[in-house]
Amino acid sequence: MSVIKVENLSKQYRLGQVGTGSLSHDLNRLWHKARGKDDPYLKIGEENNRESKGDSDYVWALKDINFDIEQGDRVGIIGRNGAGKSTLLKILSRTTSPTTGSVKIKGKVASLLEVGTGFHPDLSGRDNIFLNGAILGMTKRDIKSRFDEIVDFAGVERYIDTPVKRYSSGMYVRLAFAVAAYLESDILIVDEVLAVGDAEFQKKCLGKMGEVSINQGKTILFVSHNLDAISNLTLNAIYMINGKIELADNTSKVLAKYMNSGRTDSIVYQSSKNLLTPHISKIELITSLPNNVQYHNDEMKVRIEIFTPKTIRGASFSFKIMDSKERSFIHQWIFDIDIAYCREKGSYELLCVIPELKLYMGKYFLRCYFTEPPGGEIFEVVDFASPFEVIMYKTKRSLFSWYPEDCAYLEKSNWSANKL
Repeated sequence: MSVIKVENLSKQYRLGQVGTGSLSHDLNRLWHKARGKDDPYLKIGEENNRESKGDSDYVWALKDINFDIEQGDRVGIIGRNGAGKSTLLKILSRTTSPTTGSVKIKGKVASLLEVGTGFHPDLSGRDNIFLNGAILGMTKRDIKSRFDEIVDFAGVERYIDTPVKRYSSGMYVRLAFAVAAYLESDILIVDEVLAVGDAEFQKKCLGKMGEVSINQGKTILFVSHNLDAISNLTLNAIYMINGKIELADNTSKVLAKYMNSGRTDSIVYQSSKNLLTPHISKIELITSLPNNVQYHNDEMKVRIEIFTPKTIRGASFSFKIMDSKERSFIHQWIFDIDIAYCREKGSYELLCVIPELKLYMGKYFLRCYFTEPPGGEIFEVVDFASPFEVIMYKTKRSLFSWYPEDCAYLEKSNWSANKL
């Protein structure tokens, strides 16, 4: 039985404005509506691509979204930042309305979209539990019968009579999730907010979501950038790009498409950017073996060329080494205050030497950032650059002698910079 049915759903926003826009636009909408005509501003608007400026003040955060979700299904929603995931969940949770299209939901919805959602900051944890239960239509007796379980799961018994505005973000999320999971709801909607909690609590939450889905028939909608969590919890998934659904299928197929999107087979990154803006020109690895193959525990070099048409004071360059599931293992950076570069216009070569690269066997790539000082302009972010593979030791050491401590995080590296 379908419990969530979304048809031709779209959501439009006007950039730089509160609400739908100016008074003249609102009057124009009313005039067209009175004459039985369509909203004139629905004919304009651009795709919600955060990487390009565009020419219109209107963007489609969501555009022509269609899907059905069955009772008891566990659905993951994935996509890069700005893809429209949170906007979709807000519409499903009825905290905002769609511009066009319809959403049909059967059953009570409990949602956890951001820290503090559904809680009154001046009320205690105890009072907020009863408040949320009342909103879901539960009786005081039903809430009392589950109260101890909620408090025990959240692990905040000592603070249960303290106003929640004094809770840490982690405590807030612990209690909010426990309330959403244990109170009487048919659909549980959870955004990336669980990332605020510690690793043990995240694991506990995932287990609870799986349990209530299987044993109680609750429908779960789960947004996360943690692909392991999506893979372990959900049966089906939706992959979104710029406000549109790219693929809706079983989780393994959707994750495969997501992880392969935007990737390149080229082992050397070469930019095709306009030379009139600061940018990353080239990213190249010098590995133990040809074709970007690297021995575990061996030296690896990362060579980067950047270009700037102007003087940049306090320039910052950094890169992360990510695995195939986009988990970050190593983060290295170089600031202008450490080694002078970009103090004159022109091209520069940055070289990072990692004496001992300690990573598990597998495939990795670089995510690179070229920016001004913290809080300043982001010149460029290059993702999925210079893919490489880590293999076992050069010696004939057995694979079965590997332990986690053999693959610890990087402790040191050496940087240098030269003007080309």
